[in-house]
Amino acid sequence: QVQLVESGGGLVQAGGSLRLSCAASGRILSSYIMGWFRQAPGKERQFVAAMNWGGGGTGYADSVKGRFTISRDNAKNTVYLQMNSLKPEDTAVYYCAVRRSGTYDYWGQGTQVTVSS
Repeated sequence: QVQLVESGGGLVQAGGSLRLSCAASGRILSSYIMGWFRQAPGKERQFVAAMNWGGGGTGYADSVKGRFTISRDNAKNTVYLQMNSLKPEDTAVYYCAVRRSGTYDYWGQGTQVTVSS
């Protein structure tokens, strides 16, 4: 069983920055993938970024490459999403999730990010 708790969302002006945190409780194996997703009103949930917990390999959606950075603190069982140069279209509820094998099967409750123009 893995529980995920996101924090760090808020209201920011366009061009600003936020850092989201996702604290995981339970056993996180090195083979797990930690991911960030977002869902804007009226839209489907979309992939943002992911990281292999053990090796640290990362992947990003094209829309956030060069602006967002995913990182982790193994000692704290926490994954972060540093978001820079934020745009109004980044406004969404951001979720972290864990993929143990084929699918993301544990999700956090989400944190709201609002970017004003």
